[in-house]
Amino acid sequence: MAKASEIAEWIGVETTTLDAELVRVSGLDDATPDAVVFAVDAQTLEAALVSKAGLVLAAAKLRPSDTSQGHTHVLWVRDARYAFSVVGAKLAGKGFYAGVHSTAVVGKDVLIGSGTAVGPGVVLGDGVKIGRDCRIDARVTIYSGVVIGDEVVLQAGAVLGSTGFGYAPNAETGEYLLFPQQGRLVIEDHVEIGANTTIDRGALGETRIGRGTKIDNLVHIGHNCVIGKNVVIAAQTGISGSSVVEDGAILGGQVGIGEHATVGEGVILGGGAGVLSGKKMRGKGEVFWGRPARPLKEYLRDLARLKHR
Repeated sequence: MAKASEIAEWIGVETTTLDAELVRVSGLDDATPDAVVFAVDAQTLEAALVSKAGLVLAAAKLRPSDTSQGHTHVLWVRDARYAFSVVGAKLAGKGFYAGVHSTAVVGKDVLIGSGTAVGPGVVLGDGVKIGRDCRIDARVTIYSGVVIGDEVVLQAGAVLGSTGFGYAPNAETGEYLLFPQQGRLVIEDHVEIGANTTIDRGALGETRIGRGTKIDNLVHIGHNCVIGKNVVIAAQTGISGSSVVEDGAILGGQVGIGEHATVGEGVILGGGAGVLSGKKMRGKGEVFWGRPARPLKEYLRDLARLKHR
């Protein structure tokens, strides 16, 4: 529960004299006087103002020039969607209780930080290190030696630190022998990893997931990959070994990346895009699409050519 004036402080806007006490965020249809809603366009704002919501977070660009209209239960913010997310997180709190569930299996020399919750059926291998205020959901498996930072979320069924898919062939017999997979996996602070996602440990070095990165369900990241800070990776994406995804990149659903490839800072890969092994995709804010991935204008031009054949 928080007063509107507290919420104004959370999101760094002008304080309000409104004394309403807010306990939750909600959509417009089920808003009540104890709820916070948001508006990013004029139509939504109009609906929000006549709703029962106790507080509206509205995009500053919608603020009327005639301030005499009042709107005393509105806070004008630069990014209403983000502010709404901040308020939602604050009102919800951690959403879990610290502790290790009785059915969890914890190996030797495991370190678990204060405030962290380890759910039912979780397996923590020897030497695993987990920071503070993390949430480890049901049936997560963390192999030995994995290092996890603070405030990390691991959703159900995620597997971290598994053996990488690297083999050396016998030139005479054609048989394959597993290349040593003895490196480690490091997950930095504020990372969130979706359900049934798998991330391999390094072969001889390390696999690293940078601070603030958000990874969806059913993603696979191979050995020795380096994923930068604040990267977003959507579901069913696969990243082959020794590839690099730099800070702020966005990967749509079902993206496939070959080994030793580089996705540059701020690059956007559209859903289903394919990056060839060894390829370097550069250009902050540049959108790439298709298989093989190429700049969006080029991809659309190629589609138009095919249509007219």
